[in-house]
Amino acid sequence: MTDVTVPVLGESITEATVGEWLKKPGDAVAVDEPIASLETDKVSVEVPSPVAGVMGKQLVAVGDTVLVGAVIAQIEAGGAAATPVPAPAAAPAAAPAPEAAPSGEAAALSPSVRRAVLEHGVDPATVQGTGKDGRLTKEDVVAAATAKPAAPAPAPTPAPAPAPAAAAPAGARREERVRMTRLRQTIASRLKEAQNTAALLTTFNDVDMTAVMEARTKYKDLFEKKHGVRLGFMGFFVKAAVMALKDIPSVNASIEGDEIVYHDYADISVAVSAPNGLVVPVIRDAQDLTVAGIEKTIGDFGKRAKDGTLKMEEMKGGTFTISNGGVFGSLMSTPIINPPQSAVLGLHRIEERPVVRNGQIVIRPMMYLALSYDHRLVDGREAVTFLVALKNAIEDPTRLLIDL
Repeated sequence: MTDVTVPVLGESITEATVGEWLKKPGDAVAVDEPIASLETDKVSVEVPSPVAGVMGKQLVAVGDTVLVGAVIAQIEAGGAAATPVPAPAAAPAAAPAPEAAPSGEAAALSPSVRRAVLEHGVDPATVQGTGKDGRLTKEDVVAAATAKPAAPAPAPTPAPAPAPAAAAPAGARREERVRMTRLRQTIASRLKEAQNTAALLTTFNDVDMTAVMEARTKYKDLFEKKHGVRLGFMGFFVKAAVMALKDIPSVNASIEGDEIVYHDYADISVAVSAPNGLVVPVIRDAQDLTVAGIEKTIGDFGKRAKDGTLKMEEMKGGTFTISNGGVFGSLMSTPIINPPQSAVLGLHRIEERPVVRNGQIVIRPMMYLALSYDHRLVDGREAVTFLVALKNAIEDPTRLLIDL
């Protein structure tokens, strides 16, 4: 038997929580095939099998906290060949592996997709993936589960479930207790830390998105053809924020003890949605990137956040954060800073509103901007000046080209 241990999780990370088992005892496993998913403070980490063989004992349970180097399972080395004999269906599944990769072979599925496959009882080999290189996404699995007819095979499994429901009195109220994931615990802790430590204040402005929307409409096809990525709004906002941070360096600074640390670079943290909550990967040296480079980086972050493959080091650091609640329909919010950063920019949905231009009431696509900042470091005048500089750059994108 070969022991499977918790791998090194990253600098200063010493423990994790068992999120799910991807293999059960008796399953055949290939070398380096993921057998378990661990949740750290920020990302999910898959534990690979060190050898090919058969899955043996699971020495810890889902939800257990495990230390780096701890033995969590055992693999019976060299036993993989015997496994397909009692399970003839496994042999055909393994044979077409080269063709199954685009359709989402089980071994190549991300943790969130595997969970969806198990929950909905969907055969991944029968679903066409829409992700990169044809990989399955969680949305693909959910769509397939919704589209398929009433499942005859899984029926015996859920059959016992309605029995307690039928026995419950009409109008009975129920509760469900679910253990907080490590990621959610960390999010809660850091947000509360920000409230307890920083002198939080939020200032608002609005921005006319007409010029940016016209530029996007005019150039989006050429942009995607040349750079292989869609032209969104975040590229413009990151570039505008970088320019404004140069003018107002305190918004890009942080407090360490009794010192203020100013940065001559802009590492922009961008909040992206992951299966277990928001994660905040960092665009390193955003001041040196083009709009295309920024869009490519953000697109890659978004895909890997859904797959649970973001790396720990990709979410460390950051000097300023941009959070786009508008993609979920938010009209206005007061975002919370990401310590030790001193400020966070909140973007919101674009909405046509009546505004006055040259004495005339006209309709314009408007967006509210919100800058939450640590008033210990950033003065109100600096916060307002930052937002005005960003607003001017978005309303007149030519400023981005000539650094004005």
